[in-house]
Amino acid sequence: MLSNQSQRSPPGTGSLHPTNIPFLQNVLSNTQFLHATVDTQFIDENQELFNLKPTQNRAQKLLHYLGHVMVNGPTTPLPVKAKPSAIDPVVPPVSMGDPPLGFRDVLLRDGPEGFAKAVRAHKGLLLMDTTFRDAHQSLLATRVRTHDLKKISPFVSHNFNNLYSLENWGGATFDVAMRFLSECPWKRLQEMRALIPNVPFQMLLRGANAVGYTNYPDNAVFKFCEVAKENGMDVFRVFDSLNYLPNMLLGMEAAGAAGGVVEAAISYTGDVADPARQKYSLDYYMKLADELVRAGTHVLCIKDMAGLLKPESSKMLIGALRDRFPDMPIHVHTHDTAGAGVAAMLACAEAGADVVDVAVDSMAGMTSQPSMGAMVACAKGTKLDTGIPLEKVYDYSEYWEVARGLYAPFDCTATMKSGNADVYENEIPGGQYTNLHFQAHSMGLGHKFKQVKKSYTEANKLLGDLIKTKAGIILG
Repeated sequence: MLSNQSQRSPPGTGSLHPTNIPFLQNVLSNTQFLHATVDTQFIDENQELFNLKPTQNRAQKLLHYLGHVMVNGPTTPLPVKAKPSAIDPVVPPVSMGDPPLGFRDVLLRDGPEGFAKAVRAHKGLLLMDTTFRDAHQSLLATRVRTHDLKKISPFVSHNFNNLYSLENWGGATFDVAMRFLSECPWKRLQEMRALIPNVPFQMLLRGANAVGYTNYPDNAVFKFCEVAKENGMDVFRVFDSLNYLPNMLLGMEAAGAAGGVVEAAISYTGDVADPARQKYSLDYYMKLADELVRAGTHVLCIKDMAGLLKPESSKMLIGALRDRFPDMPIHVHTHDTAGAGVAAMLACAEAGADVVDVAVDSMAGMTSQPSMGAMVACAKGTKLDTGIPLEKVYDYSEYWEVARGLYAPFDCTATMKSGNADVYENEIPGGQYTNLHFQAHSMGLGHKFKQVKKSYTEANKLLGDLIKTKAGIILG
């Protein structure tokens, strides 16, 4: 009765309150009501019940704010006054004629299974170049335009034809292209495909989340992969931020049904070489790998988003996987936050990894991937020789060194001057580390970043030691 009565307007107001909560609060604090002496005339005789106090509704406001930040990114001001460089990068000379054959030609001829066999049979270490995606997502807040990617694409096609793949799509690039760059991500894919016909393209697919931040209907994920394949995508790296198998299996099935190469990725955290770290032990990763291989992945990936792999743990993990799956191509992804990325990737290669991720030198290091030039130089003349000419890496790096200046307002080096080995303690993923640092400065907390990282570590322990991934972390 009280709830229904309260919907009528207070005398003289002529309007309804959005809810009856303030009215009920007045009723519950009324002396007559508290002493249970009310009758059917209670409301008529107590018109002060309609003196409704406005509420602040803090909980709803907080939820609205969190939703806004999740979708649109934080609105904190940029903490730096850096201006874009006025110098345009010079594209190095490109040979005339068609580019040489590459692994995409193998894929088109022999299909995903034949491609995987060719990768496994390849002599020497193969590289995936992340410069077109994860490198600039980690260092430049994903802001690199299609215009600057297209300019250097013919050079890559002609001089890096023996790359395993070029990572250029997925992750945060899809929504950043639409929300901040006013570009069409599909058009980016189409235009780059026309310029690089010989190197496989690789994307990051968040399992059942596709390239978004929530679970989508199965048919939407399947259709997305189908259209991505039609527009030029080749290799689908499928992962889930918590290694939740059902989400991964859906993404794998969708990518496979589209005709793509399925690269199932296990998100790595902890330290398999540390006997005190039992939650993410070697056995944990081996059991996950068993499930993914059984599900039909073409390539098995270890995705080390915080850059936690050390040489010893690299040898243990990759060595065990190679022994268990002698015919399965193994691909390793890491970040160089602590500065040990090259050493870790060389250890992975020595233990049997077929492919490791790198970024061109001027877009490498810190929260990005290990240096392409360093990996090429270290492997040269050994059984791991990549076959990539170092002088071409230098030309490629020079282009990106100048191009990076165009994005100075978003460059992590505006606030972050080096990598930091404390990542082995806080385990913050590469791009998340960069953006967290940038945002701390934006809110005037740059001098307290050590405390921010400590709080991150404590929160992780309180939540049960989660796998740490950076999916969807972008700057607004």
